[in-house]
Amino acid sequence: MGRRYTVGRSFAAMLKDRGGNFGIMAALAAPLILAAGGVAIDMAGMMTAKNQMQDAADAAALAAASSLVAKDPPTIAKAKEIAAAFLNNQSGGTAVDVPGGQDPGGTGSLAKTASAEASTAGQPVIEIIENSNGPAGKAYNVTVLNKQTFQFNAMTRLLGKTSINIETRATAESATESKNALSMYLVLDRSGSMAWKTNTKDTTKTSCPNYTESNWSKYPNLKASNPCYVTKIDALKSAVGDLVKQLNTADPNTLYVRTAAVSYNSAQDTAGNLAWGTTGTSTYVNALVATGGTASGNAFKTAYNRVAATTEDDAHKAKNGQVPTKYIVFMTDGDNNNTSDDTTTLTWCDTARKNKVQVYTVAFMAPDRGKALLKACATTEANYFQAEEAADLIAAFKAIGERASAMATRLTK
Repeated sequence: MGRRYTVGRSFAAMLKDRGGNFGIMAALAAPLILAAGGVAIDMAGMMTAKNQMQDAADAAALAAASSLVAKDPPTIAKAKEIAAAFLNNQSGGTAVDVPGGQDPGGTGSLAKTASAEASTAGQPVIEIIENSNGPAGKAYNVTVLNKQTFQFNAMTRLLGKTSINIETRATAESATESKNALSMYLVLDRSGSMAWKTNTKDTTKTSCPNYTESNWSKYPNLKASNPCYVTKIDALKSAVGDLVKQLNTADPNTLYVRTAAVSYNSAQDTAGNLAWGTTGTSTYVNALVATGGTASGNAFKTAYNRVAATTEDDAHKAKNGQVPTKYIVFMTDGDNNNTSDDTTTLTWCDTARKNKVQVYTVAFMAPDRGKALLKACATTEANYFQAEEAADLIAAFKAIGERASAMATRLTK
């Protein structure tokens, strides 16, 4: 009886003794503490990995979209291979490294699960949709899904989960033809000063009459001299040739571009009619002869009325289904003989600006008043060009052609 009482007292005392509880609780909490630390490390790793995956998807989408509108475009299947190669290269091969390396027993790692065509879940990783763009062009929408598995580190795995899937997506668009149809009217000075020489030698001739302001009174009987210099009118013809070359490159099948020209000296010449392509405009400009004074007002007014007419919208709607961007390219090498022509020109420049007709202006070896007129007429400061040499004029017209016919590939998401 006494012995049982002693045992009972010892057991009761043990139950009341709290001296070892901390050790037991610490042992039970240790896995949770370790797991929490592992989660914190893996969260940082996952953010780094997702950023790397998004960069890879962006590069892959843009690479595929750009390749499809190159001079010798690949097939859609080949474009997918290009995207897959960029995906691998940007991702660092078969896996994307995260801080701490890929030791399964250490910090987390990203194991790639997506092939060029499908992820492990059977979803497409690279999708390319082809649509028509106008009557002859093609438009492409490229979507890249970068899907990979992030392996948790050993501490996070104490929570019972070994990995998680991460996805990023990028989309890019491109087109084989400019999406913006255009109508462009050239307003060109052919006054007598356009027969004067530039500082550029004409290597195709041994000698020629080199007219300048000081000897213009002898026109057309000035004696030939050596070397021969390119005239302003010939430089203009070359410059327009470069402009139309840009338009022809952008629209080889004459489905989107309509052009015309009107020249002027002391009065407006017969204006050309807007027509598809650039052939009529080139013929008109190449026939120009420099004579007479300078009066740009009526010529600019005619150009605006022709290019802004609703018949231009109707012509484009019937052929390519688009509303065209309207352009006027206005060039002079001098001052108007009467300031009233400056006023008339500026009035129609303002009308063009208000009605969203883009006006580009080029002052070619022009005096200050001519430069001021063209600066004020241009739609923006960037639309004004000042050319002091034949090469400058050619570069200006080429730049205008490039801007008008520009095509772009852009990342959309």
